[in-house]
Amino acid sequence: MVSHKQQTRRYAITKSKLFGRHWMEFPAKEPGEDQDAINEDRARRRREMARSVKDVHSRLGAPENQRTTFDLERQHLFADTRLNAAYAAPLLALIVAAISVLWIEPILLGAWFVITLCMHFLMVVTCHSYERAPSDQQARVYWRRRFMFGDLLYGCSWAIFFLLPQAGDSSEGLLIFHFATLLIVVAMNTMQSATLPRCLLASTLPMTLVVTTTFLQQISPIHYTLAAMAIGAQGFFFILGNQLLKNANTMLEYRADKDHLIAELETANAMSDEARRRAESANIAKSRFLATMSHELRTPLNAILGFSEIMKDEVLGKMENASYRSYAEDIHGSGQHLLNLINEILDLSRIEAGRHELHEQPLYLDDIVDECGTMMQVRAKAKSISLHHTHQPDMPQIWADERALRQVVLNLMSNAVKFTPAGGEVRIKVGRTTDDGQYVSITDTGPGIPEEEIPIVLEAFGQGSHAIKSAEPGTGLGLSIVQALVGMHDGQFSLKSRLGEGTEVIVSLPRARVMNYAPDVVWADPDSENISVRFG
Repeated sequence: MVSHKQQTRRYAITKSKLFGRHWMEFPAKEPGEDQDAINEDRARRRREMARSVKDVHSRLGAPENQRTTFDLERQHLFADTRLNAAYAAPLLALIVAAISVLWIEPILLGAWFVITLCMHFLMVVTCHSYERAPSDQQARVYWRRRFMFGDLLYGCSWAIFFLLPQAGDSSEGLLIFHFATLLIVVAMNTMQSATLPRCLLASTLPMTLVVTTTFLQQISPIHYTLAAMAIGAQGFFFILGNQLLKNANTMLEYRADKDHLIAELETANAMSDEARRRAESANIAKSRFLATMSHELRTPLNAILGFSEIMKDEVLGKMENASYRSYAEDIHGSGQHLLNLINEILDLSRIEAGRHELHEQPLYLDDIVDECGTMMQVRAKAKSISLHHTHQPDMPQIWADERALRQVVLNLMSNAVKFTPAGGEVRIKVGRTTDDGQYVSITDTGPGIPEEEIPIVLEAFGQGSHAIKSAEPGTGLGLSIVQALVGMHDGQFSLKSRLGEGTEVIVSLPRARVMNYAPDVVWADPDSENISVRFG
């Protein structure tokens, strides 16, 4: 007995086959069952694509003497050509019959025209039946036999025309007309039957043999000449038919090559979709893991930080052993570093997942920079680093998230102080951009970053060689978070650095974020009206 789960799975598979990609775009209510159906449908399509690619590879990669001649495709071209010329051939027979009334009895011409029309109609019906036949039947050999037999009957019907008796005495006009008719009909049949060489011979050779035999029965130079020309014309049109056949094969090879490339693109696209789906699943799993583990990690870390702080500050009593106090300080510092690392990873994960929301409000950019400079003053004094803050006067408010901008400025200032040697300088400048936006520029006198390492530094968890050699504490996520937050504000982030000359980072916000923006206002020269503040 089939279980409910199996019935649901069969229904999902059937629906996915009926609706194809559209069913894949709208997941049903049971994700587990639907995913199985989607995966099975994708596997089926990949197997079909692999079979088609293998078939094309075997066709194009075979030796010249074993390569397929595109039999099925050439049969399609033959049938299409015959169907397209369904009205041209009877019209030519009618014109020939009308002109031949000058030399041949109309009754005989009428009978011949009916026979020719019937043979042509039989050939058209055969081609039409072939086009409507299923693909598995079209590949069978008997269709080519039918085509050759039909062309043989059609060629014989035209050969009968050259055997019709004359009404009067022999006339050179009829002789020339016979030869011209032979050339026209052979040329027409060559164009129609070039893709099947046997059919070409079956439709043209009977006429040539009859006309040549008829000419050779007359003892005169003109008849011998026309007989030789008829044989030469037959050879010429046969060579022409072979050339048309080569052109058709070349065209079909190009088409097969194109289909092969399309098949490879489809395979690559399917693989890309599968890789993207797996990446999305991995990203969702990562987000769920971080959301679950954030509480599990922060709770014990808070206990570690609290107890280690009580121990190092000797709140409950003095610790006689100095090593224990040092251990407590190390535990507290390590826990604080681990907590900062977890916070940065969670912040970057929320931003990448699009779950970080901006709480925007009017604020002054220079005020945020002042607050961050005051907060960084303690760390700067510990290394005897001078902080210089310069900003243009009368800076209007901007529309932004205060917490996000504070995190951006603090991360950049922290990096500048971290990598600036003792006794160095860090300069912070706030001003207007050329398009009337606002920017923050932070320049340090540190060792700088080699040009080839700048892309590495800008990546998540990326650290330069100087940071690795000096073993500076950090995760390499600060600049990634800065770029993400600046991008959420529609701003731009740039980093300029040269080895031995320091580093400059610039964060600019567009003028659309400036409050009360007035395009007609002309700002004063910022270099002559800067206000400089020195911390410490």
